[in-house]
Amino acid sequence: MKYYSVILILLVSINSFFASAQKTPTDPRVPTNGQRLDEIFMYINKLYVDPVNDKELMDAAIISMLEKLDPHTVYIPKDEVEAANVAIDGSFVGIGVRFQILKDTLMVVETIAGGPSEKLGIRAGDKIVMIDGQNVAGIGLKNTQVREKLLGEAGTKVRVDILRKAQKKQINYVITRDKVPVNSVDCAYLVTPKIGYLKLTSFSRTSHDEIKKGLEKLKAQGMESLILDLQGNGGGLLYAAQLIADELLSDDKLIVYSEGRSQPRQDLNAGRSGSWEKGKVVILIDDNSASASEILSGAVQDWDRGLIVGRRSYGKGLVQRPIDLSDGSQMRLTIARYFTPSGRFIQRSYENIDDYKNEYMRRFMHGEFSHIDSIKLPDSLKFETRITKRPVYGGGGIMPDFFVPIDTSEITDLYRKVVQNGSYGSFPLSFVDKNRDELNKKYESIDQFITNFKVDKKLMDEFFDFVKKENKDFEFKEDEYKISKEIMELRLKATIANDLFGIEAFYKIYNQKNEILQKAIQLLETKEYDKQKLAMN
Repeated sequence: MKYYSVILILLVSINSFFASAQKTPTDPRVPTNGQRLDEIFMYINKLYVDPVNDKELMDAAIISMLEKLDPHTVYIPKDEVEAANVAIDGSFVGIGVRFQILKDTLMVVETIAGGPSEKLGIRAGDKIVMIDGQNVAGIGLKNTQVREKLLGEAGTKVRVDILRKAQKKQINYVITRDKVPVNSVDCAYLVTPKIGYLKLTSFSRTSHDEIKKGLEKLKAQGMESLILDLQGNGGGLLYAAQLIADELLSDDKLIVYSEGRSQPRQDLNAGRSGSWEKGKVVILIDDNSASASEILSGAVQDWDRGLIVGRRSYGKGLVQRPIDLSDGSQMRLTIARYFTPSGRFIQRSYENIDDYKNEYMRRFMHGEFSHIDSIKLPDSLKFETRITKRPVYGGGGIMPDFFVPIDTSEITDLYRKVVQNGSYGSFPLSFVDKNRDELNKKYESIDQFITNFKVDKKLMDEFFDFVKKENKDFEFKEDEYKISKEIMELRLKATIANDLFGIEAFYKIYNQKNEILQKAIQLLETKEYDKQKLAMN
């Protein structure tokens, strides 16, 4: 009898526990959403069948909640905030090298100008074999591990042991981590004696100063027309776009305005005396030009200040505000919509998120990259430019004044496979490492290299031998090589130049295949630019 009484008491206790856990609040007020979330976490912690990771659950809840808003409102975990802000800040804290892992060895590809490594005398081609006394050669090191070891707080020190060609002993450096600049202007050079070219990759805190320096350099070299390349530029800071637009627009012209539910209309205008308010301007865009790139392009187009050349831009017309959270994580919250000076809202629809994420493929399959006639825009999206009343369109990005179809005539499976397997990164690095001294003696400048360096059959055979060794499944096809020969050789020459002289050398060579740039040069050289309905700024 006692045995059954114990069981009965135990059952009553268990039922009482579950009843108390499921009891609704006695407070008659309706619980807030925050209280409901707390309740759910409480029940999970008390009753769920397995142990749970509270942080992972909360991160998942936050991400799912923000996904219900728009595609550009995002949550960034604490350990990813610094990396996410590098392009915006225009700098990071580290030792200041561009590196690559080649044959399981950490190799310095380039020291960043003004960074700690350059100041100590570390060179391109140096192999880092130990970091803080730990071996890093031949252990299957990953890029993320390298960053963890070399990045850190400003003022902290890291010891690296280096092997340098032609020196038998390791060289030891103690490097004090510091701010390292991240340039958003990759290059500024004359593509013809009178046409200047600037490549802007993002809109960061330093972009305006970099653009001004680039403009002054090109003006001093005799530039009469400017081509600003925003292809692939995904945007960045709104005020950076405003400042750069102000270099091109005169007086107090409206550059962009924004407004949202909690933010009244805010106008951003020109006002300063700009570096290039009078000369000809062509801006290059493509389907990856977004946000701040579209603000700048839209302002130049709406004021009839210059021509937009390329393909329809991405279509992002939303403004995000970074909000630092108490645990060190960050939320980028959409707070407003922005509009070009003519009133265009260029954000494409995100009613279906899956369609939004697959927009590139939709445009490609629909033929938008090859035929402008495949882009159908309703009259409701039609606007007029501010001066000459040219028709322009909102919705789904900035439509260029001159459409340039994508050229796929030289792209074969052979070319794609070589690009995808990383050989264009690893082979030039290996080639330059073996021949650096000879190459430096033979080609003292970028221009000498461009004129005299030839990609011959011997080099291409060496390249394909390398590809085969690194990728056992690779199959060389002569018929495909004949089709892709010119672009493959040009890209190889450009990447070798990049490892020898830096990124500007790459663009000087590879831009020969940049069909959008070539169209812009043609417009300026044939006087077609002058025939367009543009305003005198």
